[in-house]
Amino acid sequence: MRRLVLLAAVLLVGACEPDMPQTVSTTPRLDAERLDATAAELTARAAPGRLGAAVMNLESGELWAVNGSDRFPMQSVFKAPLAAAVLAEVDAGRLDLNETITLTNEDISPPFSPVADAYPGRRDYTVAELLTLSAGASDNTAADVLMRRIGGPGAVTAWLRAHDIRDMRVDRYERQLQPEIAGLDSFRPAWKGESAYRAALQAVPAAQRQAAAAAYLSDLRDTTTPRESLLFLAKLVRGELLSEVSTARLLTIMSETTTGKGRLAAGLPSGARLAHKTGTARTDLGMNPATNDIGVVTLEDGRQYVIAVFLAGSTLPDDEREAIFADLARSVAEAVG
Repeated sequence: MRRLVLLAAVLLVGACEPDMPQTVSTTPRLDAERLDATAAELTARAAPGRLGAAVMNLESGELWAVNGSDRFPMQSVFKAPLAAAVLAEVDAGRLDLNETITLTNEDISPPFSPVADAYPGRRDYTVAELLTLSAGASDNTAADVLMRRIGGPGAVTAWLRAHDIRDMRVDRYERQLQPEIAGLDSFRPAWKGESAYRAALQAVPAAQRQAAAAAYLSDLRDTTTPRESLLFLAKLVRGELLSEVSTARLLTIMSETTTGKGRLAAGLPSGARLAHKTGTARTDLGMNPATNDIGVVTLEDGRQYVIAVFLAGSTLPDDEREAIFADLARSVAEAVG
């Protein structure tokens, strides 16, 4: 464990010009000792899972992290940068939120996906609808359709690199990544829906599923670090990635997300607001490859912090994994006074 304190001007690109007046932080310093103690306790609880976390004061740039530079699988956390890349295309005039996309069999992706469940009864969606379904409800089909529309996973990663976000990478569609974790080939329309997909997963021999999950945990594809997640969030909030309108749209979607209520949100004090994106892999053979939550916390007095928590390779049940996130968020709230 280690504590890192950096100025925003160092961590974030172009924070201040040399001749601009410098401001002094008016927010309390992070109580690093409290956070270190909490991290030690939570790391022990998470074992043999691997825990990574980071938090930063958006005003001062002060940052604390544990395993902050380690890579973790993103799962659906990637849908936040995907949404930002989609909105960047809207800002550039190359995409219209009112554009209608008609789905085909080849567009369907594995659960979780209400869009897939509704197909073929409903085939037409606007880009705006898909954006909310992807970044807000974490719909896999919506995410894959949007990603294909803007040029694929490589286009999202290229957009991140263009904004100096270098340790966050998107490499696969959900219809590729999710089956691969369980040792399956790319998704087939016949596997549409939870029951059919679960049957396909269970047909894979246990040893093959276990080996595929282990390979996923060591794969650099579709990963990020807690610190780089903070960089993405900070740039988003500061308006360095999108127009004011698009920034507000994405943060609103992330504030209204329906996922992860037992994670970071559960540990925040009354009056605090959270705009966040979760990521969750399927638990199989007693192991959950990835449970994540990253977001922007706005306290009741207006102070803002960005926070990212990743838990990989956990053998804990769902509620105990989520409690780690809530307890860390609670400790952060106490550590900022």
